[in-house]
Amino acid sequence: MAIVERHKQELDRTAAPQDRAPSVIDFRGVSKSYGPTNGGLEEASFSIQRGEFVFLVGSTGSGKSTLMKLLIKEIEPTAGTIHVAGRDLSEITRKKVPYYRRNIGIVFQDFKLLPDRTVYDNVAYALQVTGQSRKEIRAKVPDILRLTGLATKLHSYPDQLSGGEQQRVAVARAFVNHPPLLLADEPTGNLDPTTTEGIMRLLDRINRTGTTVVMATHDVGIVDTMRRRVIELDRGTVIRDQARGVYGVGGT
Repeated sequence: MAIVERHKQELDRTAAPQDRAPSVIDFRGVSKSYGPTNGGLEEASFSIQRGEFVFLVGSTGSGKSTLMKLLIKEIEPTAGTIHVAGRDLSEITRKKVPYYRRNIGIVFQDFKLLPDRTVYDNVAYALQVTGQSRKEIRAKVPDILRLTGLATKLHSYPDQLSGGEQQRVAVARAFVNHPPLLLADEPTGNLDPTTTEGIMRLLDRINRTGTTVVMATHDVGIVDTMRRRVIELDRGTVIRDQARGVYGVGGT
C-alpha cells in the first residue's frame, strides 16, 4: 500500500506545474475507444521519467498494443493528453509524424528490416532519413554494430541472419541516433530463451547509457528476472504500477 501511495504522490508532483524537467512520457486521463463494446484504453494516467526501464504487461487485449500505437501516433486518443519529452502529441500534425518517429527508437516483434539491404545499410538508413552526412554515418554505424554484437555481420543480408541477429539489427537501427526514448513492442516474442536473454542484456545496456526504455511483453520470466518498474493493464485499465515489480505477484 505504501508503494502505491508513494507512486501516487510522485504522479501528483509530476502533474503540478514546477520548475523541473518534464517526464519523458506523460499520460493524463488517456482513453481510446474502438466502439461501444470494444475499448482499447480507459483513463490511463502515469508518468515515466528519463532513464527508467519500464515493462508494460497484460494479457492479449489488455491495451498494451493500443498504448504503444498511441505513443507512435499510429492512432489518436479518444480523450486525455499524451506528452512525450514535454511535447503534446496532439500538436504534431500528420505531416510531421515521420519526423517525430525518427527521433524515438522503435523495435517491433517482426523486425521490419529492409530485405534487399545489408546489415550496415539497414542501420545506416536510420541516419540517412535524418539528414546525417556520409562521414557521420561511417563513424556511427560501426560503433553501434560493435555494441550490438554485429561487427562481423555488416555485409550480411537479413535472410542470412538468425532471428536473434535480425532483432539485434532492429535494435541497432533504433538506437543508432541515441534517442531519449526506445519503445520495444514484444521484441522477444519470436525468439528462443537463449536469444531472448541476449536481447534483454542489450536493451539493459542501452538503458544504462541514459535512454528510457518501455517494453511491452507477455513474458513472465523476463519481467521477474529484470525486476524493473511494471505497468500492468487489464481490459484497457491500468491496474498496477509498481517499482521493481514482478509479473505474477507484488514486488518491492
